[in-house]
Amino acid sequence: MSHSDIITAFCEVWAEGKLDKIMDFFTEDAVYHNIPMDPANVGKDQIRAVIESFTAAPESIEFKVHHQAEDANGVVMNERTDIFRMGDDTIELRVMGCFELTDGKISAWRDYFDMQEYLSQLPKSG
Repeated sequence: MSHSDIITAFCEVWAEGKLDKIMDFFTEDAVYHNIPMDPANVGKDQIRAVIESFTAAPESIEFKVHHQAEDANGVVMNERTDIFRMGDDTIELRVMGCFELTDGKISAWRDYFDMQEYLSQLPKSG
């Protein structure tokens, strides 16, 4: 299975909403960084905590991949739209992701996106 195939499977598993399945894709010492937010999350425990924090509210999350490429070193990059559904509200966030793999698992994941685009779509309270 190519690195690109692994990342395709990773992006598809998000729609299932099963955190344990998502976490199975990571090495124990993986680094996950949403670039607009600091600090980076290091290790599966920190990564799990941050993923739990933004998967709690949505009823579903879908990663819609538009383009994906793998370089000669096995680094995978994809351009995608992350779709968060919360009742009648939907957030669509344009994302550029970069994935490094070690022994078939994600060892580094960086997502680049516009935080203001995300914040402007949050449901208004009250």
